[in-house]
Amino acid sequence: MTVTQIEEISKSRVRILIDEAFAFVLYKGELRSYHIREGEEMGEEDYRSILHELLPRRAKIRAMNLLKTRPYTVKQLYDKLKTGGYPEEVIQSALDYVAGFHYTDDLRYAVSYIRSHENARSRRRIEQELQGKGIPRDILEQAWEAWEEEGGSQDEQAMIRALLEKKGFRPESADRREKQRMYAFLMRKGFSGEQVRRAVLSGENFEWE
Repeated sequence: MTVTQIEEISKSRVRILIDEAFAFVLYKGELRSYHIREGEEMGEEDYRSILHELLPRRAKIRAMNLLKTRPYTVKQLYDKLKTGGYPEEVIQSALDYVAGFHYTDDLRYAVSYIRSHENARSRRRIEQELQGKGIPRDILEQAWEAWEEEGGSQDEQAMIRALLEKKGFRPESADRREKQRMYAFLMRKGFSGEQVRRAVLSGENFEWE
């Protein structure tokens, strides 16, 4: 296998291409340790050492350091390692490692997230945000069930009333245009159409224009 390109990506790191394909990212000190030079052959033993020893060890440390700062979903951690230039098999090895110690747990993360935002965000908004963080639908459903078993509940009307008060909106005196604007605002917040109509439209037979 031939090292076809060594591309500097920072003062300390380089991207290595082998046989014209991306292989991995190394620190410059590691580059020197393995005597890797552009246009030269890389031995099979060195390649295996990098892919199966050096990078997995570094990826595990990186994952652990990230998790020390705050919780991550599996997808968020995957994305961080991917951005760091780790190959797929190395990323999976690191994810399996931290999962083995229960440092990543999407269900626990989702329940904690719901608990933190239950009084400020609609269920739909919370679900959209968690799905954006890579939480699968089946885990979301389990999380809501676990949260409800803990005694969790939401009062979306109370949340809507708080937002209306903050905006200085009074449905009894607002004109149709004001109500349309507020309707659209609350729908973007993820509240259901029924809940929004009940709070904003004061019994009007409202149709979106």
